[in-house]
Amino acid sequence: MNLHLKGRVALITGPAKGMGAAITRSFAAEGCGLVLVGRDVAAVNEVAGELADAGVELVVVGCDLTDPAQCERAAGIGVSRFGRIDILVNVAGGSGPIGKSGVETTPDEFDQIVTLNMNGCFHTIRAVLPGMIEQRYGKIVNVGGTFGMRGRAGRVAYSASKWGLRGLTKSIALEVGAHNINVNCVAPGMVDGARFREKVCADMARRLHISVEEAVEHHAADYALRRITTDQDVANACVFLASDVSRQITGVDLPVDGGWAML
Repeated sequence: MNLHLKGRVALITGPAKGMGAAITRSFAAEGCGLVLVGRDVAAVNEVAGELADAGVELVVVGCDLTDPAQCERAAGIGVSRFGRIDILVNVAGGSGPIGKSGVETTPDEFDQIVTLNMNGCFHTIRAVLPGMIEQRYGKIVNVGGTFGMRGRAGRVAYSASKWGLRGLTKSIALEVGAHNINVNCVAPGMVDGARFREKVCADMARRLHISVEEAVEHHAADYALRRITTDQDVANACVFLASDVSRQITGVDLPVDGGWAML
C-alpha cells in the first residue's frame, strides 16, 4: 500500500511479536520513522535490527506501560529523536485467564490484565497527546478485540479490559477531534499464531476432546468468511486508520474478524 505516510513518525507499543511485528513492518514499509516501545528490549531489538539494516530510521525504548512515568519518558525519547510523534499505535497487551469463569478468576488476575490492556493505553495516550495537540495533527490507533464488543464466557478479565478500551477510545476522540486528531480502535477476532493455537485452541481441544487443528476449524466456522484473521489483516487496518485516507473516521471500532462481531 501507499497511503502517503512517508516521513510520519509512529510510536508503536508491543512491536516485537505476532501482530505487533507485522504492524511494525507495515509502518516501516510505508516510510515511517519508528519509536518502538516494549518491556522486552531484546525481543524488540530483533525486529529493530532487521528494519535498521533495511534503512528504516528508528529508536528502541524499554518501557513498562503500566508505569505512566516510563510512558512519558518513551514519548520524550521519540520526540528527541524525530522532533515529533504523529502516530500512536497501542498494540501491547495480554490475554489474561483463558477458560476461567468470572468466579474462578482471581482479583489479581483481573487487575493485572485490566491494568495492562486499558491503563497502559491511557498512559501512552496521555504521553503523546500534548505534542499532537500543539502540532494540530495526530492519529491514535488502539488495538482492542471483538470480545470487547460481544463479550465471551471464560474470558471475563480480557473482555472487560477491551470494553474499557473502547470507552477510552471514544471519549478521547470526542475531546481531541477539534485539534485534528483521530482516535480509533481496531478490534481483531481470533488471530492465527502461537497464542491462538497454543492457548485458545489448546483449551478448546481439551474441553471438547478434539485436536488443535479441529479447534482451529471450529473457530473458523463461527465467522462469515470461514477463515481466521492473520497478523497482516490487523496491520493493514492499523495503517489505514493511521493515514489521511481515513481523515473523516474517528471514535470507531473496526472489527477485523472475518465477520464474527456483527453476527
